[in-house]
Amino acid sequence: MEDHDTGAGASEVGMSGASPVEQASPPAARFSRHAGAHARHADQRHADHQGENQKGKTRKRRKRRRGRKVFVRDENGAVPPSAAAGAPASHAPQPVVATSQPRPPVSNVPRPPLQELPVFAALDLGTNNCRLLVAVPGRHGQFRVIDAFSRIVRLGEGLSASGRLGQAAMDRAVEALKICGDKLRNRRIRKARLIATEACRSAANGVEFLDRVEREAGLKLEIIDRQTEARLAVSGCGSLVERDTRGVVLFDIGGGSSEIALIDLSRGQRSPRLANHIVSWTSLPVGVVSLAERFGGRTVTRETFTAMVDDVAVRLKAFDGRDRLAHVLASPQFHLLGTSGTVTTLAGVHLDLERYDRRRVDGLWMDRQSVDRMVEKLIGWDFQQRVANPCIGADRADLVLAGCAILEAIRGVWPSERLRVADRGLREGILSELMADDGVWRNDGRRA
Repeated sequence: MEDHDTGAGASEVGMSGASPVEQASPPAARFSRHAGAHARHADQRHADHQGENQKGKTRKRRKRRRGRKVFVRDENGAVPPSAAAGAPASHAPQPVVATSQPRPPVSNVPRPPLQELPVFAALDLGTNNCRLLVAVPGRHGQFRVIDAFSRIVRLGEGLSASGRLGQAAMDRAVEALKICGDKLRNRRIRKARLIATEACRSAANGVEFLDRVEREAGLKLEIIDRQTEARLAVSGCGSLVERDTRGVVLFDIGGGSSEIALIDLSRGQRSPRLANHIVSWTSLPVGVVSLAERFGGRTVTRETFTAMVDDVAVRLKAFDGRDRLAHVLASPQFHLLGTSGTVTTLAGVHLDLERYDRRRVDGLWMDRQSVDRMVEKLIGWDFQQRVANPCIGADRADLVLAGCAILEAIRGVWPSERLRVADRGLREGILSELMADDGVWRNDGRRA
């Protein structure tokens, strides 16, 4: 299931969080609206000068004219010839006018110009989605997204049955990756990490497919293992775990696998990197695509839904480390943290949004009763009703109940009164780790 495009509408992320994307206007555009007025002013000055020569006007009249705006002179002190001659604005260089500009608001943290900041990139090719984020460092532990891309490619379509990536699925993914490649080549990237996950991990032709990607899209992707995937998901959500939290079960319900990490914050001093507190983790070889293909996604009866939950529950029982947070489960400072399209979709339906809004979803708290109601609502909807919901749509309508089944199995093992929703994940984790390793936040928050 796709996480709704992180970064498309928000850009300040604190190990991941969000604020508007900053766009720098080119200087020509900034000054172009003044050009016509300046040219007209130059024409008037030229005419006045000729009139004075002809009529013998006094210096006193010329002095009265000196209060007007003047052109910035060149290094020799001369006004540009085209301006002095009253050349039309369309044929003259656009002048810069020595006028006072509004002072920008004072910031407590100086922010270098966007073009001077190092640029980092993260690409995640999953079983269902191809997603890219490009960002520059922001305040300590945060970054600003300057470009983003997300497309559902369903690379893992048919994989659970055949064990191989299908031709049509590979074609879709390559076309999306070509777009990502163009975006990356158009920027000066300091560091990038391009990863592939479960579909390429498990497919017999996964490595062969990535060779094709390198040839056709010019991108060299690495297949990461499941432990790395779990760690990156945790790294991407650090700012959503509050200081008084004692324990968290973080889960990422993907298209072909589901990563679960148990995070114990009840002992010792908290590390700036949340991933350092992982005490146990697992990666279930089941996700929304693979589960929906086995049980059906369009028509899901209550019996079918129960069978999906039971299938995942059996897998969780085999997870040896599932009891590592038993000492904090009853604490009000324990909660679940979900980073996937399943939980963001539930949150959007819960908020009754007319269109998905990441700013309202990311970081949202849902209590146990709210989650129960949303799951029950979705089970009661038929396929067309799911398609009609703006937070689900045709791309997710056949996958969302499989995601809910995985969520219900997780809630059965780690019951919690609270679920926090994260519209962020692997890409944010990659960016956070790249920037931290590069030292951009050293010296007490000042960039190195």
